Amino acid sequence: MSSPEIRRPPFCPNDACAYHTQTKGWRWVRDGFFDRDATPHRIQRFRCRHCRRRFSEQTFRTTYWLRRPELLEPIFHGLLACSCLRQLGRSLDASPQTILTHANRIGRHCLLFHEQTRPRGPIDEPLALDGFQSFEYSQYHPTYYHVLVGQRSHYFYGFTDSELRRSGRMTGAQRRKRQELEQLHGRPDPRSIEREVAAAIAIVCPEPQALELHSDEHADYPRALKRLPHLEITHQRTSSRATRTPANPLFAVNLLDLLIRHGGAAHKRETIAFAKRRQMAIWRMWQLLVWRNGMKWVSEQRRRDTPAMRLGLTTRKLGYADVMGKRLFETRIGLPARWADYYRGRVKTRMMPRGREHRLKYAA
Repeated sequence: MSSPEIRRPPFCPNDACAYHTQTKGWRWVRDGFFDRDATPHRIQRFRCRHCRRRFSEQTFRTTYWLRRPELLEPIFHGLLACSCLRQLGRSLDASPQTILTHANRIGRHCLLFHEQTRPRGPIDEPLALDGFQSFEYSQYHPTYYHVLVGQRSHYFYGFTDSELRRSGRMTGAQRRKRQELEQLHGRPDPRSIEREVAAAIAIVCPEPQALELHSDEHADYPRALKRLPHLEITHQRTSSRATRTPANPLFAVNLLDLLIRHGGAAHKRETIAFAKRRQMAIWRMWQLLVWRNGMKWVSEQRRRDTPAMRLGLTTRKLGYADVMGKRLFETRIGLPARWADYYRGRVKTRMMPRGREHRLKYAA
């Protein structure tokens, strides 16, 4: 995809400038050019007349500061095709670290895109809640993603995550291994599910309203709902053993779980492409969220609408250029506190506690 020419900068990219969030009265001047190897080869420079910060056309593109900007689109599609980083690196003649850099940027951008485009105001359809289970680093470190889906629209409203303790059938050696790991690295918070489910619902429904919520019979969900006194929630519970047909009240979220496993290499039941850090899996999940909401038909056979179209958020199915066409700035959009942690890469993995956060000053 060729990058469009930017004749007029839309705002000052310096978040410390008064004209970063509003442009009335903003003045800028052209400030020469610079050449580069990638297309477009000649880039226009600009300068803000107020804060004196210099910037360029490239500042407003999603390929800003990427040495191989041509890789962003094939990586976007490759990740959704269930390719892992090394597979993409081999096919695109790039190192896995280069693929990871691009993939992480895609995830952060999709988080901002969702926050910018998601519906505001009261939710006018029942919500389906479920916990999607995966793992990070090894199967001794399970992860739960608390996903909220529109029962009628199939719109993926958002998610939070919880770190879990390994459970289920284990051999004696596996139990001893778990005990050793917990002695070295600590044990996950037993109230994490309760806290994170409440956080997810509070983000999606921040204002007082009546809400119909469908979930399975997880014991932590009623306790989580007690943390939301601003909502009048009618909680309907369905057994997880119930047949998963369209008649099931949880069909929309069950289908989403299937699509996540189908479209994400890290979430296969048996895989060597699992996430080494939970933060990386979270960034991949935001891409899956945007793809499901706006880029994929609700029904691949009928091809009538997407979840976003059902809610009136778009009038057509979105393509790559619609989602990734221009750079989004966190400082202009703003994020809920929990999702801001996701954007900044603050989710820690116990086995890799020194994982790098996203602190780049000028990159997306």
